Amino acid sequence: MSNYENSNGKLIESLRERAKELNCLYAIEEVLTKSDAGLDHIFGSIVGVIPQGWQYPAYCQSKIILEHLTYQSSNFKETPWVQSIDIVVQDKAIGQLSVYYTKEMPMADQGPFLKEESKLIQTIADRLGHFIMYYRMKHLFQDKQDPIDLLADSRKQEWRVALDLLRQTDRNLFLSISHKMLNFLCWSGIDEAKRLLQYYSPDQKDGEDEPPSDPNRPYQKKALTHSSDFLSDETFKIAADHFNDEEILDIIQKWVQEDKVSFLVRTLNRNSSLAEVADAIRRYYRISPHGTDVSSASHRGVRVSLIRRFFSDELEFINIAKNYIDIGDFRDLLQNVIYTSESHGRLGGKSAGLFLASQIIKKVGGDLEILKNIKTPKTWYIASDVVLYFMQYNNLEGVVEQKYKEINQVRLEYPNIIQTFKNAHFPPDIIQGLSTALDDFKNSPLIVRSSSLLEDRTGAAFSGKYKSLFLANQGSKQEQLEALMDAIAEVYASVFGPDPIEYRAERGLLDFHEEMGIMIQEVVGTQIGHY
Repeated sequence: MSNYENSNGKLIESLRERAKELNCLYAIEEVLTKSDAGLDHIFGSIVGVIPQGWQYPAYCQSKIILEHLTYQSSNFKETPWVQSIDIVVQDKAIGQLSVYYTKEMPMADQGPFLKEESKLIQTIADRLGHFIMYYRMKHLFQDKQDPIDLLADSRKQEWRVALDLLRQTDRNLFLSISHKMLNFLCWSGIDEAKRLLQYYSPDQKDGEDEPPSDPNRPYQKKALTHSSDFLSDETFKIAADHFNDEEILDIIQKWVQEDKVSFLVRTLNRNSSLAEVADAIRRYYRISPHGTDVSSASHRGVRVSLIRRFFSDELEFINIAKNYIDIGDFRDLLQNVIYTSESHGRLGGKSAGLFLASQIIKKVGGDLEILKNIKTPKTWYIASDVVLYFMQYNNLEGVVEQKYKEINQVRLEYPNIIQTFKNAHFPPDIIQGLSTALDDFKNSPLIVRSSSLLEDRTGAAFSGKYKSLFLANQGSKQEQLEALMDAIAEVYASVFGPDPIEYRAERGLLDFHEEMGIMIQEVVGTQIGHY
């Protein structure tokens, strides 16, 4: 066997292992989002799923210990071939996750286990820890008892139990809710709450909280004269005198729900990578599988931020898209996006337009007869900055200067650029993503479509300027993968073709930092014979 064939064999084997790990994580996510299931069912299902992600699933078993509870694979037996990790909640180990092989396996990176499997078990343990923490929080608002619930005193009002837990586990949220309650009581016209505000300043006099007479003078800063715990306790004593338990619980629950979206806001505001955004969205839906109240201002703000982050910052697009695209749509979208761990790219203009169109049809199609039978082809996306990653990986950064050359020279050199790109290599993490996409498409014919940042924007259509290439998508998995990478490389090369460069020059867009997203779509049709 040649070195090339041996190298390809190792790559394919590595891709298969990574695909198993991803499928394992997806299956665990699916179990965790079944919020109506009890803990016994959830963890009983997870110990059955975990072995699927390891190298030898037929000889793999798992066990989860949570305080006094134990969940394990059927016919479980302990062996010397084990890797274990603590399950941590609020910096405290509350249990352990262990994966066993039932017989001795070939030596790998860490005994019989791959180094990637060590990362996988850490990821699973982290997700279980997050799930347990928010499961406890959620069940404070329900009339249920659970074997790992934290309700120590069931005779206390539920809202008091919730506050006690928040005080212990998330002090910032506890203080935030206390302050919101004080403001709420003041706005409700309750005099005791207004008097409580006086504790914020030692020398406050009547009328001192009024706006300054000179509008250009700053407000007087108020300093706390009592501990924050004292103010919180007094605030809720006043609330208990004016509202019943159910009303207070509803108010607290609403604010806790709204806070669940705050980390998404923070993630988006600091221009995080696509991997960080994807993780934040998954965390959001682990915390709240059905999302928050759509009327929440925070929820609407996150929707707009996500639209801007993935698609476009054009106000005309955002004003339409925010009415049809929800946070959950991005969770579904991200399952079909290929990106690097450091990617900050978008999905491009064509992807933005087609995705918005599909969401509009999905939401209003049921009311209009003409739209009922319109379907959207299965689609995978490659983030726009992967083209830069591809070029850096192959030392092709100098090609960017093509846009500043004379158009005749660009036209003359373009065929060579196409061949240079087609003979370049894709980074392993992108190959892994493309392999997963091909598994999803199976043997359906494909079209590889350009989706640049400039494409299909207002005032710049770029119609026909970039490549779109059809693929039969037949043959072995390796042949399919090679054909797909070849087509993507050719679409990438079309960024530096004479037609788009000339078009950009005519519209003053030459200095725009152009990136090329990719859409891989299933070709819809009917097979007739061999066609």
